[in-house]
Amino acid sequence: MYICGSIQAPGAQTADELYAARADLASARRAAEGWSADLSRDPGAFEPAWKLARACYWLGGHAPETERRGFFERGIAAGRQAMASRPDRPEGYFWMAANMGSMAESFGLRAGLRYRKPVKEALETVLRIDAAYQAGSADRALGRWYFKVPGLLGGSRKKAEQHLRASLQYDDHSTVSHFFLAEVLLADNRKAEARAELQRIVDAPINPEWAPEDREYKDKAQALLARLR
Repeated sequence: MYICGSIQAPGAQTADELYAARADLASARRAAEGWSADLSRDPGAFEPAWKLARACYWLGGHAPETERRGFFERGIAAGRQAMASRPDRPEGYFWMAANMGSMAESFGLRAGLRYRKPVKEALETVLRIDAAYQAGSADRALGRWYFKVPGLLGGSRKKAEQHLRASLQYDDHSTVSHFFLAEVLLADNRKAEARAELQRIVDAPINPEWAPEDREYKDKAQALLARLR
């Protein structure tokens, strides 16, 4: 059984350790349950709130289809709790926006319209608080926002590229930034540049903190490279 907080049975895994093993979905679920229990005891607790939002983002992208909306909605709520607890910190804004963005991409036009503005506002808040947070993650997510949102509603491939390149200044090995940038370049029919970005993903070292994500994007890059040859 997961035991959170300062009282912990010898040998019990912490939520952080469980989340580090998130490639095993059961481990990610247990981490989320632990942070959720912490929040039930103290709804104003900052760290469990943003970490639950992060775990829900992962689970929403990997759980069975019938569970995904629920995880994203819980992640949005947890992100808001973190924002309320520490409005001076970037974590709550970022992970709320990440869950909203996935809702917008996964659940149709209505969700896209509902979350378009709050996602952008939250990410711009992260940039104001700490642009370097999590190796430029706000620029990366804004790049995705500008790429996915239609031009009539504020989208722009030029701005998407600018934000994605800005994120790479913090981590030139970011597999997700390179992949998103490759998609923008392909949309502009810049295939040679896109191939170069995809090859960078294949060649990049795996970041131990983000190993599950890196492996997924390496697989995506190899598959896309194969189709482009």
